Amino acid sequence: MIPALKKPRVPPRNFWLFCMTMCLAWVGGWVFALAGLPLPWMLGAMTVVTLATLLQVPVFAPAKLRPPMTATIGVMLGAGFHPGLLQSLPGWAPSILGLLVFSVVSGLACAVFLHRFAKLDRTTAFFAGMPGGLVEMVEVGRQYGGDERTIALIHSSRILFIVFSLPFLVQLLENGSALGARGSIGVPILETHWRDFVILLAVGYLGCFIGQRIRLPAPHLVGPMLLSGGLHLAGVIVFVPPQELVQLAQLVLGAVLGSRFVGMTPKTILRILMVGFLMTLVLLSTVIACALGVMMVTDLPFSSLVLAYSPGGLAEMSIVAIAIQADAAFVVAHHLIRVLLVMLGAAPFFSLLGLILGRKPVGEGGTPPR
Repeated sequence: MIPALKKPRVPPRNFWLFCMTMCLAWVGGWVFALAGLPLPWMLGAMTVVTLATLLQVPVFAPAKLRPPMTATIGVMLGAGFHPGLLQSLPGWAPSILGLLVFSVVSGLACAVFLHRFAKLDRTTAFFAGMPGGLVEMVEVGRQYGGDERTIALIHSSRILFIVFSLPFLVQLLENGSALGARGSIGVPILETHWRDFVILLAVGYLGCFIGQRIRLPAPHLVGPMLLSGGLHLAGVIVFVPPQELVQLAQLVLGAVLGSRFVGMTPKTILRILMVGFLMTLVLLSTVIACALGVMMVTDLPFSSLVLAYSPGGLAEMSIVAIAIQADAAFVVAHHLIRVLLVMLGAAPFFSLLGLILGRKPVGEGGTPPR
């Protein structure tokens, strides 16, 4: 007896939406590349997917795609570790002090802006204005009585605009050459040895595992970066990433960022984007002022300081650092310190402000932008 043939399994709708989203992302990257714009595969993908979301075109790019892409970037960052790295650590003290000043000043400036201009309640404005820690600020803000949805959306718009504007700013600072001539990261895939792919998979997977087990911040990026860096410093591996893999990572990261506003009305998206754009101007002004101040007392490059202070996504800022051949370890270290400062200091600082101002912060609630 011949067994009945099974019907082929129909892929879920989200699979086809994802394929369409990645096609849109690729078109955006291709157009940006033709136009000679900086970091085209990430910024083009992010721009087109965001526009599709605004026009109510169905898009789908699940956030769970982000970890393997950030792990790839982490392995690449580790390849930039060099023996002189430890010797340069004491020279970072002034820039870390400047980072502390930036975190406090920019956080308060954005909180005041969101409260006065966007008409958010003080609790929601404070935690939405913090320069980092999206997930943590949503949770802590909710505990203090803020509107968690508004906090998440404001942080998402902050990351979107910082990631989009910073490459152009860095290109301007580097006289237009930083992300143009050196925008292609890595070597062609046909010139990549198969052992490099094995190294990438092994170091990426093991680094993520270690990062999660010891609870590192941003474990999918920091774990692979530290493991890769240690192996490179020891001379165990030499890894050069293929260009196509780097472009894929940028496409996915751009598509995930662009799809954060799925399910919202165009009016709400435009309102959030307007608030996020103006807040980005406040942030970048503070970034430039603090970077200039630190540059005057150190010999650190201005573009590296701007990258280190800009509160965008850690993975995205790392890609920019790689593209301009900046000290990626310097940039990543400062972003990790900034996130830790925000995570550990935001709630106590908010409580202290409440005592100073004589207000009870908990329970104020929040009103999302309309």
